[in-house]
Amino acid sequence: MLQQGPAEFEPVEETATYCHPRPLSQVLSELAGEEHGKVSVRRIRNALADRSFATFLVFTAGLNLLPFPPGSTVLLGVPIVLVAFQMVFGYPTVWLPRFFLKRSLSQKAFHKMTTWLIPFLIRMENWVRPRYWPFPNAKSAEKIVGVIALIYAIAVVIPIPFGNWLPALAVCICGIALSERDGVWLAIGTIVGVVAICIMVGVVLVAHAFAHSWLL
Repeated sequence: MLQQGPAEFEPVEETATYCHPRPLSQVLSELAGEEHGKVSVRRIRNALADRSFATFLVFTAGLNLLPFPPGSTVLLGVPIVLVAFQMVFGYPTVWLPRFFLKRSLSQKAFHKMTTWLIPFLIRMENWVRPRYWPFPNAKSAEKIVGVIALIYAIAVVIPIPFGNWLPALAVCICGIALSERDGVWLAIGTIVGVVAICIMVGVVLVAHAFAHSWLL
């Protein structure tokens, strides 16, 4: 289970020199091999400290792809909103709330995450590559992708039964596409998100029509 602490904010430390970051799948594989108990979000955050906003989109969205109890995305979706919001407004580094950093994943939950997420990331890392990138610079890319991710992140937070997985997947794909400057996968992630929102709207309309007919 995730454990809560006081709500403050803490930045991700910037590295002094830039080097091409290790693949996210490798980072999570190493953490899975090192940790044998609860794994704090702070521990994972520190392992990702040399990486960009894109990686944190993938990580926070990945948490929402796990089979947590219904309603958990109302809480777990908030970090995606925070990261996307900071991208839109041009924050220089990622800030995460202390209450989220102080939470921890049980060994079982972390194993579930890595068992599903690592093979998915490995496949994606083999497929994505720089191509058809429509943005002239990194800042404009982060802002536009941030807007897309923010819309889908809000969809993740909305408490619609079984309606949060697909928008979280869309954010995850968009994050991977941003990290590798892959316009093809960015388009795929955007389309997945649009389909997810259409499905959510359809579910709400059907539920409303059913409730209206039942009440009459």
